[in-house]
Amino acid sequence: MNKYRRVIKAKEETVKDDTEVRVTSTGGVSNYVSRAVKVFTELEKTYITITASGNAITKAVTTAEVIKRRLKGLHQITTLTNQDVVDEFEPLEEGLEKVTETRSLACITIKLSKDALDTADIGYQVPLDEALVKEADPEELMKPRGGKGKGGGKGKGKGKGKGKEKGKAKGKGKTSKGKGKGKGKGKDSYSYGY
Repeated sequence: MNKYRRVIKAKEETVKDDTEVRVTSTGGVSNYVSRAVKVFTELEKTYITITASGNAITKAVTTAEVIKRRLKGLHQITTLTNQDVVDEFEPLEEGLEKVTETRSLACITIKLSKDALDTADIGYQVPLDEALVKEADPEELMKPRGGKGKGGGKGKGKGKGKGKEKGKAKGKGKTSKGKGKGKGKGKDSYSYGY
């Protein structure tokens, strides 16, 4: 495939419903949870639909589970589907033809509703026991959480820079019991030459 380049297609503009939360592999779960809480509280909707595909499926499931543990009495229906995606490759050299490749992309749709849903549906899950739900103030859930996030910390390493610290010297030289690197001459001399 070195002699081919993938043709980048223009994305289809689909209108997103207020109740839909589209999960991507790059977004944060806390952002999706705060969006869902906003739909239930401020927009006063009775259900939300969480959609994801490919690598984002696990994040969508995590998002749904967090929401179910923050808001009481949510019924759930999960639907798994496959979508065929056609990739086109154009040749970089003359004499070669266009190549198309069809791959199957897994998709998930999770509907969370305050109202009862179809219990006969194969993907139906009853609301969690209220003892497992830790209901928080909706305004608190919509605020972004503190924390350092990815890569925000200073680390735990001790760097090799010149510091102002006085104390034990590293390496050979001016220490109180400097025996040197040579062979030991007595029984208490255990120098290994590190």
